[in-house]
Amino acid sequence: MMEADANLRTDPRWQLIERIAASSSFQKSARLRDLLRFLAERTLHGQPQDLSEHSIGSAVFGKAQDYSVVEDSSVRVHVRQLRLKLHEYFDGEGRDETSIVEIPKGAYTTLFRTVEQRSARPPVLAVVRHGLNSWLRALPWALAALFLLTTLAAWLRRPAVPLPPPPPWPLATLFDSGNRPVYVVVADINYGMTRLVDEQPVTLEQYLSPSYRSGETLANAHPTAREARVMRYLSGSLLTSYADLVVVDTLLRLSGNSRDRLAIRSARELRPRDLEEGTFVFVGSPSSNPWVSYFQAKLNFQEREGVVGESLKFFQNIHPRTGEQENYHGLAFTGSSGEDYATISLLPLGNGRGSVLILQGLQQEGTEAAGLFLADAGNRQKLQEALGISGIPGQPVYFEALIRTQAVAGAPNATSIVATRVIHP
Repeated sequence: MMEADANLRTDPRWQLIERIAASSSFQKSARLRDLLRFLAERTLHGQPQDLSEHSIGSAVFGKAQDYSVVEDSSVRVHVRQLRLKLHEYFDGEGRDETSIVEIPKGAYTTLFRTVEQRSARPPVLAVVRHGLNSWLRALPWALAALFLLTTLAAWLRRPAVPLPPPPPWPLATLFDSGNRPVYVVVADINYGMTRLVDEQPVTLEQYLSPSYRSGETLANAHPTAREARVMRYLSGSLLTSYADLVVVDTLLRLSGNSRDRLAIRSARELRPRDLEEGTFVFVGSPSSNPWVSYFQAKLNFQEREGVVGESLKFFQNIHPRTGEQENYHGLAFTGSSGEDYATISLLPLGNGRGSVLILQGLQQEGTEAAGLFLADAGNRQKLQEALGISGIPGQPVYFEALIRTQAVAGAPNATSIVATRVIHP
């Protein structure tokens, strides 16, 4: 985003926008901060022509100039989130502001509304009527006592509603940091499909570049019209896998009384600064969720791949122990039958200001198996025993576990632990 000019910086309305952007509600939402500043700047400069959905997508989200707003709803989704964040700000930190910022539904302009001062209510004059009979004076008290007794009786007879249990280990580690949200980052299937079309490995840095997301860096510099349409669709839409949905459903059920703190994010929406602090669950392997590669160097079991789309993926055991294999190969492709592997890893953020849980399978069957493994109390107990943990640990225990599953026609079954490692921060 361009910096505001001098005239704008002295405008009280822009100063309000900057206070909102700097508030705690927006600290973890770089996209929403950029969106808020863009909408406000164009509104205050009287440039409504720049506030179409297509223009916002290109200017704020780096969409290609010919992307389709019909197929890509990311602008509408983020504007809805921005409205909620604005309500959160003015209900909390900004409750004493003299103006309120609103984005009307069906539009992208920014409205600044002055808060009406609440006038003090005139004091209620007590009117005393002399000569009332004693039973009239006692009637309100009698009615209040009757209401109290009725309410108490109804409360005592109410059916007991069991409270949701707290999250079990190891999820308890994720929810052990105040009340901040836990971001579940699901795989970007479009990214995986683009790799297959291009038959080239992609680094996280390349993935984050606008040119890659628009399809401009493909090895095939002269795609056919059909290939170009497919690439435009992949670059402008957000898709994830069935395996990721199973994992999200599992996490929601395991989160118990903390499920309201789960927030679902696409890998495409994340930015490096988001990882400076917080709690995250990454679903998928580096070939479908490139953010997992950000943590690969800290893991013993690392995904490897030869020629993209042609070679079998496998986990390399960097430091094999007695009885362990150096490599663990999975399915040839999703939907086939045979063995597949996955890892469940819990590790701290590099700066120690958060935790990360990674559930990655070589294929979708492995990723799904990792989620189903954690959903089973018996499996969680076996994992604790394999790591030498008894009960609920007082301090976080970071680890990685390699698991094996037997897949039948795309469905994981008979999952078991192959090897474990304790990670020492």
